[in-house]
Amino acid sequence: MTRAVSLYEAKTHLSALVDDAERGEDIVIGKNGVAKARLVRVAQWTREREPSGLLRIRHIADDFDAPDPENNRLFEGEA
Repeated sequence: MTRAVSLYEAKTHLSALVDDAERGEDIVIGKNGVAKARLVRVAQWTREREPSGLLRIRHIADDFDAPDPENNRLFEGEA
């Protein structure tokens, strides 16, 4: 079954439309009454996530989120 939706509707309800396409529905997206794209189910696609390395973080210390006594002292107003 093919369903036609406007570009506005596609932007507003993209998540639901992707779910419908996953279930096998063929969705045509139109702009000003002209078909521009088709949203269809993909057979099988897997991709392993790869860190971007943007911050060049290689290691996080075990005590990363442990409280810092010096910060606590400063916030509590102790001299």
